Amino acid sequence: MSNLFIFFTALVVSVAIIPVMIRLAPRLGMVDIPDPRKVHTIPTPRVGGVGIVIGSLIPVLLWVQLDNGIIAYLFGALILLVFGLWDDSRELGHYVKFIGQFIAVVAVVYYGDIYVKTLPFADLEPISASIGKPFTVFAIVGMINAVNHSDGLDGLAGGLSVLSLSCIAYLASLTDDSYQIIAIAIATVGGVLGFLRYNTHPAGVFMGDGGSQFLGFTLGVLAVMLTQTANTALSPALPALLLGLPIIDILAVFAQRAYQRMNWFRATKNHIHHRLLELGFEHYETVVIIYSIQMLFVVSAIILRYETDSLIISLYLLVCVLIFVFLIAAKSVGWQVHKTRMSPGLLNIFQSLMRNTVVRTVPLRLLSLAVPTLLIFFGIFITQVPRDFSIAAAILSVTSLLSLLFASRTDSILFRANAYIAAAFIVYLQSQQTAIEPALKIAEIFYYVVLATTIGLAARFATDIKFKINPLDYLLIFMVISVGVFSRNHVEHADFGAIVAKLVILFYGCELIIAHMKSRWHYLNIGTLITLVMLASKDMLFP
Repeated sequence: MSNLFIFFTALVVSVAIIPVMIRLAPRLGMVDIPDPRKVHTIPTPRVGGVGIVIGSLIPVLLWVQLDNGIIAYLFGALILLVFGLWDDSRELGHYVKFIGQFIAVVAVVYYGDIYVKTLPFADLEPISASIGKPFTVFAIVGMINAVNHSDGLDGLAGGLSVLSLSCIAYLASLTDDSYQIIAIAIATVGGVLGFLRYNTHPAGVFMGDGGSQFLGFTLGVLAVMLTQTANTALSPALPALLLGLPIIDILAVFAQRAYQRMNWFRATKNHIHHRLLELGFEHYETVVIIYSIQMLFVVSAIILRYETDSLIISLYLLVCVLIFVFLIAAKSVGWQVHKTRMSPGLLNIFQSLMRNTVVRTVPLRLLSLAVPTLLIFFGIFITQVPRDFSIAAAILSVTSLLSLLFASRTDSILFRANAYIAAAFIVYLQSQQTAIEPALKIAEIFYYVVLATTIGLAARFATDIKFKINPLDYLLIFMVISVGVFSRNHVEHADFGAIVAKLVILFYGCELIIAHMKSRWHYLNIGTLITLVMLASKDMLFP
């Protein structure tokens, strides 16, 4: 349960701080002005790093036992935040930023005693501290700059970091005495997800150096702690897959700059994301492609965690080579995506559908009834509700009622949170029911299929399209599915494949309904309240 508190504390703190910082950004001079080497076209605050760092560190201070390693990590994180904010407001040179990076990393390595003790291809023979500590300083500083340089598109650096951190947290959970690693990773994921809600394209805020340097630092430190201390049976080469695409990206960029005799640290548009954009991929498509590659790396890290160094490095290099072969070959032949256009006949059909009132309104109306109906039905059907669920449902019932009575906005975060939690409770508790009639199971599957189809139609044809699937949605879907797949052995009596599918469908249904909600007295909000009240009362009716 403490991990859940850590995650939500980080998330809430991050979400709360960032809007305040956005308002303060112009006064602090922390606004990113567009220029030819950048992708964005309007001035954007670069203060998201404050929310990420503060949101991530507060739970660590509250719930993690402090030793030299954690104290050094916290000190280093704050140093990087200070130097990062200084750079975001004054545009420091690279050498001044390096000073902050080395102060932070040296503290972790030499005071915190966190350093590389075994190298790949060395048959697990330990290396001396006189070699391992300087190497670790160099490696973590490199990772800080790798993440910093990958922060070129909305949601990119944050999403890549979330994937790597989630993988690290999972691998740490497989060993004893890894609570510090898990807590830091989960807290940072919460802090980043709070930021990504404001950073999805088109972004309302950037993380800036204050955030990107912290993420690179955290990833580097946790990768060393995981493979060198927490579980030395893991391959020393595993950080290549854990940290993934940012490493090869920055190495390739530096190699190209060196070959062209350019300044290594002068920003250019030759990163992987820039090259994908040049091939005609749209912003969100580029981010999703890079997320997918990173997903391949982190899933491979989980599957191959105890395999040989040569296999892990070979796989990593093979994927990297294939990426650059594609980029080079596509550019050399002048290939561009999205060259094809919809034929006039299909275009006319599509436009006529968009103009049809029935097509535009009926799916959304059906969805507005279908989701709360499902929640209420299973709220009645479920009889086995643990006491902690009943207590939580009772508390949420009160917040739901207060929101209905006093909320000033239909898209209040309380409406969204209550609907999501009620849906999650229903899906989980229904999966725990011991006696379910086969006919009811078939009807349930059919209902979810129809519901998913309705969501797709409503999202595509609704008149006021406020809702669309974005890279953050892909990221969250992947994380939910991964939790289901990789946690299968830790939870009994639950069909995780079905749970994940149902959660994704209901969450997107709720989000779509809320995006088009005109009144707080909507079917979804009323259905959520009724469902929570029923769950709260089950403990008294069926003790």
